Amino acid sequence: MSIKCKICKAIDWVKSLWGKFWGLTTVDEKAIEVAKEIKSRAKTVKKELGDVGSAIKEVGNQLGDVGSAAAGKKRRGRPRKKNNGGAKKG
Repeated sequence: MSIKCKICKAIDWVKSLWGKFWGLTTVDEKAIEVAKEIKSRAKTVKKELGDVGSAIKEVGNQLGDVGSAAAGKKRRGRPRKKNNGGAKKG
């Protein structure tokens, strides 16, 4: 056997080991994909919880209005704007 042939066999052997080694990484790749998916879902859940928190805060602000309505008081509503000399915007 010549040296050139031995080198070719060694290269083929290294290539086959390299292929086997990287063939096992599919589990790692799937784990990385799952981790990315979990991270993106966690961000979405955090955002939605923030929206729910602000909605609950708004409901809390309006609870006082229920008591006033039950007592027979009129709705406060939005304050009227003052008219400056009858000039219309346009």
